[in-house]
Amino acid sequence: MPLDLWTALFVLGSSALAATFAIVTQYFLSLRTSGRQSDLLSADDGRVVFLFDAESLIDATPAGRALLASSPIRGGDWARLMAYLKPRFAGVDAALGRLSTDGIFRQVATDQSRPLSLLAEHVGGLTRISLSSQRSIMDILAYAAMAEELTLLRAVSGAEPNLVWQENTEGEVVWANLSYLTWITRLSPEVAVLGWPIPQLFASRSAPNGLGNALRHSLTTASGEKFWFEISENIIGENRLFFASSADATQHAEASLNSFMQILTKTFAQLPIGLAIFDAQRKLQLFNPALADLTGLPVDFLTMRPSLLAVLDALRERKMLPEPKDYRSWRRQIVEMEKAAASDRYEETWALSDGQTFRVIGRPHPNGALSIMIEDISSEVMRTRRYRADLELGQSVIDQMDMALAVFSPSGHLVMSNLAYSSLWAHDPVETLERSTLRKLAEHWRAVTVPSGLWSEFEDYVATLGDRISWDATARLLDGRSLACTFSPLAGGATLAAFRPHPASEASQPQRNDTGSMQTA
Repeated sequence: MPLDLWTALFVLGSSALAATFAIVTQYFLSLRTSGRQSDLLSADDGRVVFLFDAESLIDATPAGRALLASSPIRGGDWARLMAYLKPRFAGVDAALGRLSTDGIFRQVATDQSRPLSLLAEHVGGLTRISLSSQRSIMDILAYAAMAEELTLLRAVSGAEPNLVWQENTEGEVVWANLSYLTWITRLSPEVAVLGWPIPQLFASRSAPNGLGNALRHSLTTASGEKFWFEISENIIGENRLFFASSADATQHAEASLNSFMQILTKTFAQLPIGLAIFDAQRKLQLFNPALADLTGLPVDFLTMRPSLLAVLDALRERKMLPEPKDYRSWRRQIVEMEKAAASDRYEETWALSDGQTFRVIGRPHPNGALSIMIEDISSEVMRTRRYRADLELGQSVIDQMDMALAVFSPSGHLVMSNLAYSSLWAHDPVETLERSTLRKLAEHWRAVTVPSGLWSEFEDYVATLGDRISWDATARLLDGRSLACTFSPLAGGATLAAFRPHPASEASQPQRNDTGSMQTA
């Protein structure tokens, strides 16, 4: 064979042999490294192991990864591990910093209640940290969590203002919080040290009716001060857990409400006006005795809390409602009455067939309630009718008189006049009675009479307070007639003005006054 061919085969074989040797060497090195890492992570007897390259986590046992995952802080794996180790091992961060020089570090947890030991080694440039205990790390974590929860629950129980205690099946208090124990010393100051069993604060109470039902109970101090509590119960296994919260505000509010309701009840009972209060469903909730007296409805019927329509039906049967033309229109009237009362618009006068007259008022209240008030105004209506009849009779009497009459109130307003006055002065003040004042009428008198100071004197006479005497005067109309005027005081400060005209023939004759001298009219 040529020399060049042998040279080429030799080079090719050397290359293949070198490649094979490299592959075999890499394989054995990987096996050695894998076995070494496996040795570094080997854990016995509940140990947990971490493998770090500087602060980068290379690998960890499952328990170690669970520990890192349970850390409450954010950050890398090294920071999470340090957050767990620092509170338990004093100076662990500094010792780990010297591990590359010292080579190994051991320490037992400073908290003796948590039997935990730490072993850190620097092996082949890697940091191996292992935690071991008589219990597994998961047990340690569970124990720590339970201890923290117990501490929290004790703090909550101690800060709870309500009284909390637990009783066994014999009714003995087997546990109580700080508020409960404080109340024991408050009620019995002579007790310096509490013994066993714990005294029962609410021994006289009765069991609530079922779970979650509250029972009201009071405690009285040595000074006689009373405090109220609401007690609720929960069943926990064979024991019972009780909660007592302060009910002083509720008790005082209920007492005030009861007192207020008693006052209202007594007030309503003394009212002469019939009162009926209906709820949002129009059921009678409250009524006073005057309602039964005015309407004649039986008390036993009212105490059954009838509906509004039932009450009105009963009133109709007793003819205590205005009788409509037909029943359908009456039912429509009842519905309109309810709607009007609910909108604060109902007020009506009922004229009954027996001569009685009721004033009925409906008013809405919060939450849809409705109140109906019934007042007997028969006497008032009769007095008004009688007064109007007397006025009409008096007016008809003075209208029959020939003398012109006008009556003024103390304030100078015209309150009455007759037909002779309207005929004499050529105007009817009744049509504008609200505007007929003495000043306006005096202006009218001046306009139709000869100028004189008589009307000014009369205005002063009406405005005079105290005792007054009657006086006479004479005025002359523009048509030549003479007027005999008489001004007299009346009861209550009123004033009467009377005018009698003289015929023209008499007005030209000499007239005699009270002194007997002659004068020309």
